[in-house]
Amino acid sequence: MKTHRQRRRATTVTAAFAATALALTLAPGAGWAATAAPDPAATPTPEASPTEAATPPPAADETQTPAPTASPQPTPTASTSPEEAPPAKDARRTAAPDDGISELSAAPYMGWSSYSMQVYEGGQWITADQIMAQSDAMHDKLQKFGYEYINIDAGWNGGQDEYGRPIPSTTLFPDGLDAVIDHVHDNGQKVGLYLIPGMSLETAQKALPIYNAPGCTTENLLKQPLQQGDYWGFGYRLDFDNPCTTKYIDSIADLLGEWGVDFIKFDSVTPGSGIGDLSMDAREEVAAWSQALKRNDIWFELSWAVDINYADYWKQYADGWRVDWDVECYCGDEALTTWENVARLFPRLSDWWRHAGPAGWNDLDSLNVGNGKMDGLTRDERRTATTLWATSAAPMYLGNDLTNLDKYGLELITNREVIAVNQAGVPARPVSTATKQQVWYALNPDGTYTVALYNLGRADADITVDWSDIGLDGSAKVRDLWAGKNLGTEADGFTAGSVPIHGVRLLKVTPEKKAVLTVNDDSLRVGYAGEWVRNDGNEVPTTSQPFTVAVSDTPGGGTPTPPATGLTVTLNDNDSRIGYSGSWGYSNNRGLGDHGDDVHYVETNGAAFEYTFQGTGIQYVTEKHESQGEVEIYLDGQLVDTVDTSLPAADGRLSQQVVYGVADLPSGSHTLRVVKKSGSFMLLDKLVVTLDSQLSTTSGAFNKAAPADITVDVLRDPSELASISIDGEPLERDADYTLSGTTVTLKSSYLATLPVGDATLDFGFTGDHLDDVHATANDGDSVSFTFRGTGVTWVAPKGPDQGAVDVYIDGKKVKSVDTHSDSRVSNQELFTASGLKDKEHTIKIVKTSGDVLRTDVFRYTVKKVG
Repeated sequence: MKTHRQRRRATTVTAAFAATALALTLAPGAGWAATAAPDPAATPTPEASPTEAATPPPAADETQTPAPTASPQPTPTASTSPEEAPPAKDARRTAAPDDGISELSAAPYMGWSSYSMQVYEGGQWITADQIMAQSDAMHDKLQKFGYEYINIDAGWNGGQDEYGRPIPSTTLFPDGLDAVIDHVHDNGQKVGLYLIPGMSLETAQKALPIYNAPGCTTENLLKQPLQQGDYWGFGYRLDFDNPCTTKYIDSIADLLGEWGVDFIKFDSVTPGSGIGDLSMDAREEVAAWSQALKRNDIWFELSWAVDINYADYWKQYADGWRVDWDVECYCGDEALTTWENVARLFPRLSDWWRHAGPAGWNDLDSLNVGNGKMDGLTRDERRTATTLWATSAAPMYLGNDLTNLDKYGLELITNREVIAVNQAGVPARPVSTATKQQVWYALNPDGTYTVALYNLGRADADITVDWSDIGLDGSAKVRDLWAGKNLGTEADGFTAGSVPIHGVRLLKVTPEKKAVLTVNDDSLRVGYAGEWVRNDGNEVPTTSQPFTVAVSDTPGGGTPTPPATGLTVTLNDNDSRIGYSGSWGYSNNRGLGDHGDDVHYVETNGAAFEYTFQGTGIQYVTEKHESQGEVEIYLDGQLVDTVDTSLPAADGRLSQQVVYGVADLPSGSHTLRVVKKSGSFMLLDKLVVTLDSQLSTTSGAFNKAAPADITVDVLRDPSELASISIDGEPLERDADYTLSGTTVTLKSSYLATLPVGDATLDFGFTGDHLDDVHATANDGDSVSFTFRGTGVTWVAPKGPDQGAVDVYIDGKKVKSVDTHSDSRVSNQELFTASGLKDKEHTIKIVKTSGDVLRTDVFRYTVKKVG
């Protein structure tokens, strides 16, 4: 008879890739823990190691859960401490000896997690009979489509052994957890369990011996002074300066390996999990668990809502990570989730998409679409959720009772073409999130595109994808993956008619012969060797700047004084470029002194708005009132402040209040995200953006009675002046204005056509493709791209701080290119090769001189795709 270890290894060989079981908290009053859960309103008093009592206490709805009392701030020690790790959002380091990529997590895992049903039924839903029933249902209905993980969430354990290691609940598993694991493995599946960081004070004080570690006990494993180890306060942070701590982690991981466990969900991981500072920090423990589980071939999944600033750290040590709050609505047995909990993932994924890939996957929580009577979603919303999980390359693990799936749910989760999109492992990115009709796309390694057209609005809508927006120049065949129909060939793009409210169209787009495909520098297909950073001041964004002309008609008045204008732009709350996530409402004609006499408002905690801007500062302007509360301010993905927008009742109401502002930001692209934390309402009235000046002056004056040209100098390379327009209508170069060197001359003949009063011209400037670049300062560092095609072009900026590069095709040096110029200029075609054989090629660019090398785009010409 095979042991658990032998059986698990055999399953690993024959089954798909990996597993995860994700969760946060339970609904109020749920009592499914093996031991009594502490009162969340009281100060937590840990009684057991989290590995022994890994059930979170009952908590309120995720958006209402109060943060625990902060612990002392950790003190950095050695230079390798996690506190000193650079934020990951601007860094891509591929020369590290361990990049986190493993065969185990080569693709997103597929399976099932118990947590949604634990919440839905509010009781002990992880009994042996229930788990084995889910395993049998998966075997019969889903396994042939790739679903293979059965993940048991919090509450499975019933104490600890004489070595401080967890033991399964005998109440839930009267014949032993062994019997359940055997059943799952005999079905050809994998099994997952749940843990949280830290250790209880009681376990430490017992001074239990650590298995297979002579001389080590649990007595001195807690970091001093004591620091809270998890969100719920079960235990305290471990001290990894003590080598016995790692041995303790190893002893538990090895025990799990002997049981035959294939997957661990590690919950309440910080930074993240509702804790934005470093008062709790589980990174050292994540690293220790990663090494111990890797040795046992166990998938390692982090939860919940981990901090994006440490994305590189999570990628190095984990196989997947939750990027947001629970998907469950905590609605009792009314529903598993809500549309709002799905919709809020779109802006989150617009930040996270580039961090997913073979090193690990963005986890969106359980996919609850299998039964319309319990999901809490309409049919269109169920399809949209399934599409979002698939196109995001997120682990597709279901949350419904697998024994009770309806016909439509089965159709959704067993569509082979949609599953193939997920398993291709290429996360989609948005063209823009500043609209309710969103286009998301992914360029697959075979040269095809996956395109999803999402209608997040409140009415049916046509949605158009322009091929140019996804980097495709040429015609392409279109296939509807949900309908399973070929839709013909389109020259410039495709329009999906009447996409229903909260609905989606999912397309496969196959470029035709001689099409040219553009691949941005942040694509997963672009490889970097050395020390590279994304942006960090090296980029030049596409931007525009207003220029105000005061037009008068005053005989004898001469040329009037130009009006005083600042470098600021005001966006009203209804500006289409502001992205809202959650159930926002709109109110106008309020008569309360709002800018534009309107506001956007929301009641649900966790709802947010987001705006990406090019500039050096921004102000968030809103109303202050007793009904408002605290909001969290995120800048470029990092929590920077929590501000109170409330007023005492006696102070009434104050409109147009600047509740947050920042100035002197580095020139470039920045993102402001504001999240509701408390209070009855959060409002947005307007945003005021401080621009990065591109012009020598921001205004001029023109007197029709004494006409004269107006001149203004551009402060960046004049080749990047793309247009001058007014109210969206472009001026005609040479007829309405001229450009000589860096000087723009607005002709008096054009200015005379403007009406008296202030007229605002818009100067538009091009920048780097998609407003980003990668850059390195080290000679010998390289960027490479592998493609199948007949030609390739490398597009990148030139600049006064840049030097020479060597270009290699298929390992052979073919040219040296000088990237130096007197001024910084974007979108330069620095190398082109044509007439290549139609096969796979690799182009590599190696820095050889200069202070910095920037790279932006690879373009390649295809002959055959797919």
